[in-house]
Amino acid sequence: MTTPIPVLETRRLILRPLDLADAPAVQRLFPHWEIVRHLNAHVPWPYPPDGALAHLRDDILPAMARGGAWHWSLRLKSAPGELIGCISLVAGEADNRGFWLGLPWHGQGLMTEASDRVTDYWFDELGYPVLRVPKAVENAASRRISEKCGMRVIATVEKDYVSGRLTSELWEITREEWLAYRR
Repeated sequence: MTTPIPVLETRRLILRPLDLADAPAVQRLFPHWEIVRHLNAHVPWPYPPDGALAHLRDDILPAMARGGAWHWSLRLKSAPGELIGCISLVAGEADNRGFWLGLPWHGQGLMTEASDRVTDYWFDELGYPVLRVPKAVENAASRRISEKCGMRVIATVEKDYVSGRLTSELWEITREEWLAYRR
């Protein structure tokens, strides 16, 4: 039996484990080109009408139950009933954290706040020694989040995204580097 995924908090956010009941909100907020274009090519586009429900039911919830993935909905503390995005951690060699945020909440530093909190969880609670995150070079906003927290590029490759084949960077930070950043 795996340990339940905890609710996490930041100054402005509540990170609640994803649930099947979140599917309608994800379906409403997620399928926008500005959100999906720099995501892994396995995301179907155009996004199907039942895409969120099928993905939660068939992929996310089973992965969470197996204990190799941790997925949270993002909610403002000022509106805890409203999902505004999602963030995930996944065990593995080279793709450990992913996220998306609904368009109305872009540019407010919310994803940096959520990313810092789940990175703390990755190192402090889960005990992993390194976090690696691939991202399209042209995804400037996501790259800024990695730069702010002291991550560094360790590899550059071509990778398939929803928008096509793009140059991709693999960003990394070790537990020791993360602890130094958090001080």
